[in-house]
Amino acid sequence: MDRFLCIHGHFYQPPREDPWLDTVLPEGSAAPSRHWNERICRESYAPMARARRLDGRGRILDIFNLYEWISFNFGPTLCKWMAVNAPEVLARVVEGDRAGARRCGHGNALAQVCHHVIMPLASDLDKHVETAWAVADFRRHFGRDPEGMWLSETAVDTATLEVLAENGIAFTVLAPSQAAFVADLDGGNRRAVSEWDLDISRPYRAFLPSGRHVDIFFYHGGLSQAVAFERLLADGENFWRRLSGAAGPGLLSLATDGETYGHHFRFGEMALAYVMAQAASGRDGLAPTNFAAFLEKNPPQHRVFLREPSAWSCVHGVERWRSDCGCTNGEHPGYNQKWRGPLRSALNLLKAEVDAHYFATGKDLFVDPRSALLDYGEVLCGAMDQAGFEAGRFVPGLDESRRAAAWKLLSMQRWAVSSFASCAWFFDELTRIEPVNALTYALRSMDLARATGMADPECRFLRELEKAVSNDPAMGTGRDVWENLVVPRRETPRTLAAQALLTLAAEDRLPGPGEVRTAPWPAVAVSVALGEASGGRRDGRLSVAWTLEAGREDYALAFCPGPGGDPFTGEAALVSEDGTALESFRLDRAGLAWNKRQGVADAFAGRAGKRLFEQSVDLAADAIRLIPEIQEAQATLNLAPLWAGLYPGLVWRRLFGPEPSPGRAALVDAYLCDAGRDNPWKTALADRVVAEFLARLSGPEPDFPALVRAVARGRAIGFDPDWWAVQNLLWERHPGRAQARELADALWFAPA
Repeated sequence: MDRFLCIHGHFYQPPREDPWLDTVLPEGSAAPSRHWNERICRESYAPMARARRLDGRGRILDIFNLYEWISFNFGPTLCKWMAVNAPEVLARVVEGDRAGARRCGHGNALAQVCHHVIMPLASDLDKHVETAWAVADFRRHFGRDPEGMWLSETAVDTATLEVLAENGIAFTVLAPSQAAFVADLDGGNRRAVSEWDLDISRPYRAFLPSGRHVDIFFYHGGLSQAVAFERLLADGENFWRRLSGAAGPGLLSLATDGETYGHHFRFGEMALAYVMAQAASGRDGLAPTNFAAFLEKNPPQHRVFLREPSAWSCVHGVERWRSDCGCTNGEHPGYNQKWRGPLRSALNLLKAEVDAHYFATGKDLFVDPRSALLDYGEVLCGAMDQAGFEAGRFVPGLDESRRAAAWKLLSMQRWAVSSFASCAWFFDELTRIEPVNALTYALRSMDLARATGMADPECRFLRELEKAVSNDPAMGTGRDVWENLVVPRRETPRTLAAQALLTLAAEDRLPGPGEVRTAPWPAVAVSVALGEASGGRRDGRLSVAWTLEAGREDYALAFCPGPGGDPFTGEAALVSEDGTALESFRLDRAGLAWNKRQGVADAFAGRAGKRLFEQSVDLAADAIRLIPEIQEAQATLNLAPLWAGLYPGLVWRRLFGPEPSPGRAALVDAYLCDAGRDNPWKTALADRVVAEFLARLSGPEPDFPALVRAVARGRAIGFDPDWWAVQNLLWERHPGRAQARELADALWFAPA
């Protein structure tokens, strides 16, 4: 068999963390999910880990971990979020890499430039930082050294390849349009190529001035475009025929955003599962492989000279990320992108000053400032704790304040390089969330620079940034964007105190006398202690403990609830540890940015939803006992609107409670069928029902007949949740179990 298929998925989300809290805050455009990481994980990353293959009747034949069969990269910013918030999905990703290694001798995963910066536009220092941190993150999650690395937007130049080679990277993957010339390995028979006549069935070698080299794969541009934009995923068999027809001897490789499967095209992962199952069976003599395995058996016989700098998504080189070149997503045809240049210039100016400050100040804090910065990625990905990092990299004998300064310098660099994530320039407007996030990271870096003794760079930065002009006249210049959209995100003692008090109140956790309650975020924990009320005022303490920045701040706290004891309109005042009086403020007027106010609202919604559901379930027990039998020609309950709030509890009792008398059950079911149409409680209730199924199936001896009854009762009243997670658990924990067969039938599995 000499025909091989490699489909690559580029899985990535930009840095979205709030740089003070180090957590992803709500993003309105992702509603009803909290933010885009959560939404796309649900729509793409998780379905890719458990893709369905169906029979002709739409019943499940197989559940496929596609990460076992495709090549992929998961960006460090995405892996960091998944490790905490979707660990079971990340575990399937890692297992997919290991399965690829067992089958092919090499894992399926590639590393990825850490913050998705455009490497040809990055400084030499940032090129090394982005690569070193990416390698550290890859080792942390996949337990091995990376062989290949995905370059952001496949943006490449010789200096970038030199850094990859220096870090032990053997190969990368580019678009066919990025090749300029090919030749024999010794340089003979050199000829010009285009994306239309480049032979992509083989790898090429790019020789570097240092004497090193990096091998290059080129993906099939036309088929990759068809997958991403031309609905090739609408039919798995058609997808397979296109691939098989395009494949010749050697390698056929495709590359698209991983989010194409499931997020951009719903059920796209099922078409991909169909295709990879065909390849796994050896159909048409086309076998699955990955880049590293193919490279081992087919080392380059030709060299390549690249167009540089170049990238897949800009026909002008890398101008999309620094000028008004005309490349956009086309969302607003009349918009210009003249703002791109000033945005990059401002961030470049700040980064140059931050770098100079880091090395000037760090020489007295680090044994080797450059090595410490490159190694800091080990801390960010969780491979090394702070004590271990300090032991070999901090100057011995630093006191607590100088240790804290060293950590602030490292954090300053983290957020400065985060501001260069490519998406800030990719689209067509300065006021989109991506440029605003980039500027937010710049603000955080600037604050940390000032806190460690750097002269304030803000005036110089804003002189450059105000040259950027929004396409919306109402939004003004980059300076206006900074002052109106970015600076309000800054955390201060006041905003941290307000968020802590509001969050604790929203979760009904405000401390009583003698208690300490904590509002935690990954980067900071705010602890609140309040004493007995005196004249309506409760005096206490508020402590702010930073993690990676190794600092602690303590304040005296006075808190007065609002009228009627309402904590949300209460007033607070802070006094610093040295007795300096800070401002007083009302909690509902504390000046919190939108995403932080929404975070408090989400905390309240979680508590309120739980409480309302519990009350509904409790009341429903009495309701079902009191509802009489159905009468002739009766279609629903009398006074039906008054029962609406009990819909969740009534459904829950019907699914998991005892069976009422037939006449009573008929009336309840008739009401629930009617009330369930477009019911706003339905989605949240479905999540609770699925969680209950998962809990029961995870026990040592699940009551399968009871679960089958619950499914049947739900369908009788028009309540049929998405059983995806339950199907997964049934497939993985109870395969072939006779007692589970009836439940498997009910959940649309094909006969064994």
